[in-house]
Amino acid sequence: MGALIFDFDGVIADSEAIANTLLAEIVTGLGHATTLDQSLDRYAGRRWGDAMAEIEAAIGRPLPQNFSGDLKRATLDRLRTDLKEVSGAADFIRRFAHLPRCIASSSSIDRLQLCLAVLGMEAEFGDHVFSADMVARGKPHPDIFLFAAAKLGVGPERCLVIEDSTGGIRAAVAAGMTAVGLCAASHIREGHDVKLRDAGAVHLARSWAEVERIATGFFTNQSTIA
Repeated sequence: MGALIFDFDGVIADSEAIANTLLAEIVTGLGHATTLDQSLDRYAGRRWGDAMAEIEAAIGRPLPQNFSGDLKRATLDRLRTDLKEVSGAADFIRRFAHLPRCIASSSSIDRLQLCLAVLGMEAEFGDHVFSADMVARGKPHPDIFLFAAAKLGVGPERCLVIEDSTGGIRAAVAAGMTAVGLCAASHIREGHDVKLRDAGAVHLARSWAEVERIATGFFTNQSTIA
């Protein structure tokens, strides 16, 4: 049997626009004018340590010692009040409940748990919620996806990955998995599908209904192979 591996931000949770609006405001306050689109382009889908290095390069000095903690608290506060699911995500997850599945995300485990609680989805994944903090290297390296597949007990070639970022797509490809590039969240801009395709996405989808068709075909083929 195959498995579903979900990225989280921008795939299940429509959180990227929320978090990056706040981040853009804060980086602007540090003296480097940043728009939402620029924040999405520079920081979204990246491991936090890499994003911090990018911000420090932009502002030309080290970030304040309390930067990460203050931003984390402010982001969690905004997610508590503003977060919604990417339309159709919950229905898709429940429709494929018979398959092994997990979340494999660059976000911290406490942020993932809070967002799942806000969305009422904790029971859908149980303890199969994995953060890049659990592995040596974040996306675009394959570590988090290989870790997730091992935890699920499924070979990489039988895993279908749902991603919205180029780094995530590259990580899935490097792990030997089939990647679906999802362009359904509010942060998606024109041309993003081309970037995902160029990063190696085998399939592109603009809605969870399209992902359902792709997944049905993928797992039907897996059953035939088995």
